[in-house]
Amino acid sequence: MKNLNTKKSSKLFDEAKKYLPGGVNSPVRAFKSVKRDPLFISRAKGQYIYDVDGNRFIDYVGSWGPMILGHAHPAVIAAIKKAATNGTSFGAPTASEVEMARLVRKMMPSVEVVRMVNSGTEATMSAVRVARAFTNREKIVKFAGCYHGHFDSFLIKAGSGATTFGTPDSPGVPGDLAAKTLVAEFNDLESVKRLFEDNRGEIAAVIVEPVVGNMGVVNPKGGFLLGLLDVAHSNGALLILDEVMTGFRLARGGAQELLGIRPDLTTFGKIIGGGLPVGAYGGRREIMRSVSPDGPVYQAGTLSGNPLAMAAGLAQLKILDKQRGIYRRLEKLGKLLEDGINRNMVKLGLSYTLNRAGSMFTLFFTSERVHDFNSALACDTNRFAAYYGEMLKRGIYLPPSQFEAAFISAAHTERDIEKTIAANYDSLKAIS
Repeated sequence: MKNLNTKKSSKLFDEAKKYLPGGVNSPVRAFKSVKRDPLFISRAKGQYIYDVDGNRFIDYVGSWGPMILGHAHPAVIAAIKKAATNGTSFGAPTASEVEMARLVRKMMPSVEVVRMVNSGTEATMSAVRVARAFTNREKIVKFAGCYHGHFDSFLIKAGSGATTFGTPDSPGVPGDLAAKTLVAEFNDLESVKRLFEDNRGEIAAVIVEPVVGNMGVVNPKGGFLLGLLDVAHSNGALLILDEVMTGFRLARGGAQELLGIRPDLTTFGKIIGGGLPVGAYGGRREIMRSVSPDGPVYQAGTLSGNPLAMAAGLAQLKILDKQRGIYRRLEKLGKLLEDGINRNMVKLGLSYTLNRAGSMFTLFFTSERVHDFNSALACDTNRFAAYYGEMLKRGIYLPPSQFEAAFISAAHTERDIEKTIAANYDSLKAIS
């Protein structure tokens, strides 16, 4: 097979490194963990993404999750264009903000009141601030390998890009603030109980990805999330579900609908912006009424509820709300891909681990079951890097890190899945 021509991307990367840290605006985009220069993307449409060298790929990154309908969906693009003709930002209330809040509440009943922000990081940061104020406590519990954005309190044993670069504890995080973040093990309820026992009356909240996507896809064990809710409430703490990734992706009502849990607070991002910068946090009315101007917890943002982001997000959410069959189709495509990759591994005598939740999946290069951060870290990242390069050659664009989730969109077809399964077989064979 011919090598992939990426000369223009490499030239752009050399230029970018003169002006941007590492040549990128988000660490994982540097492709360091897959030992190659990143691809610079020129355009995308549907299930395809195109780089500046003219290469076309079947895309399983989907802008890291927002593109559940595929790239440049006509309804989303039309909504953005219409909104832009009236102005790009007002710094004032708009009708679209009210419509968005109403639709979020309809689709996710645990969210009685919602506040729009500009990113997933801002959403999780704000939710924790509200939880601390509501409980009058300062400590939080997070899980090793879960990534909740780059706020100081969360960069303690974080997943995703922090793991990719081997710096799970980021410099610049104050020691006294880090001490207020307690780390438990995902899928280990006893580790949570011990933290509450050792910190009686001090823990404000537990924050967790209901299905983890930032150490690769890791599903919760049966009863784990409901157990978290029980432990938190029995100790006077709140449960925050970080659905920045899973919200409106795993089901119309997010992972909480799929898994049958009603958290105190939920954070959102990605899908509710239709590909534009957005975030949100919301939950029980009595908790959210503590947010200014209703209450004393201050949080503000010049571009919060930006009309373009609201227009794009509303266009996408309305489709997901009305066309319920999209989720059944995504599950069907995900199962087709999962079964095909597992068949390939049997044929080749390999024993890697594939984890999937609906339209999210990760192929882990380890023979052990991946159920927490430590088991994810057992992966052969060098083997993943080799696999990644082989898949690129065959026209498949995956997340450039072993510790990231891949995403299927409604724009993908069964033919795309079949091509991906064939590319997977050839790629695994090439590196074996």
